[in-house]
Amino acid sequence: MPLNVHHEVARLQRLGAQQLRARYAEVFGETTPAHNKAWLIRRIAWRLQALAEGDLSERAQRRAEELANDADLRLSPPRPRVADIPQTAEPAAAIVPLRDHRLPPVGSMLARVYRGQSVQVRVLADGFEYEGRVYSSLSAVAKHITGTHCNGFWFFRLTGNGGQR
Repeated sequence: MPLNVHHEVARLQRLGAQQLRARYAEVFGETTPAHNKAWLIRRIAWRLQALAEGDLSERAQRRAEELANDADLRLSPPRPRVADIPQTAEPAAAIVPLRDHRLPPVGSMLARVYRGQSVQVRVLADGFEYEGRVYSSLSAVAKHITGTHCNGFWFFRLTGNGGQR
């Protein structure tokens, strides 16, 4: 008796995640760690349709393999996550925070006129000094000055090359 894919998909909608995982194992012959119901339903439905109506033609499979062979490979490795960096005896030396390339050198002064007042902020190694107080970010300084949240790089009109516009 031929498989009615529409009825099977409707039945899948009523199953729970564990039942879908069991059905996935039946259909694909292997287990899955996935718990996302929508993904499981789509994958099972695709497989049921392929089994009932036939898979890709030989020509389509060859073309897919050609495209996969021509695909650009990643030329640089992904950045390691902090958890992936091995811990050393000196944890501070293991992780050096990267300085934002848009910032001018430490000791520089950022200046702009806001509502008729001259605003000057000194760039520190670990923050920004404005009116004798140290802030952790330019956005925090801009929020103090304007009273509303805004992007500090935008407020001080910093371009992408470490200077001001």
